[in-house]
Amino acid sequence: MKLAKFMNDALKKLHTAGLVVLQDRKLLLAYSKRKHAFYLPGGKLDDGENAVAAIIREIKEELSIDLSPEELDFYCHISAPAYGEEPPVMMEQDCFLYTLKSTPVVNAEIEAVRFFSFTAFKKEAVQVPGVLLLFQQLIQDDKVDA
Repeated sequence: MKLAKFMNDALKKLHTAGLVVLQDRKLLLAYSKRKHAFYLPGGKLDDGENAVAAIIREIKEELSIDLSPEELDFYCHISAPAYGEEPPVMMEQDCFLYTLKSTPVVNAEIEAVRFFSFTAFKKEAVQVPGVLLLFQQLIQDDKVDA
């Protein structure tokens, strides 16, 4: 019975949108106060919201940056176990490339932002599965260094 419950719980999906900002072949990540880990800036889609609307809303809340839809370039979709979610949930994240035009100012649950190489991120105490998958895609596409 426990296995059946785990399988049902594991099938739950968490739909999110993430902002991919690259600088000097490094990836911008945001530190979540609540989960004590570095994540891609962005977050969950609200009911009835699409990924573009969600990323615009979330980035305004988290980094005080006003995005417009034409500034966003869909990059990839990531499916990974959602870090820190109980019961287990699969994160489904649409990732959008963006070029910074202003300096992020952290707000809400974000404590800090920092650019990471893949090597530097692997040294962090917490390895968020979705970020690891995104780094793999970025390395494959020659956008960041291994």
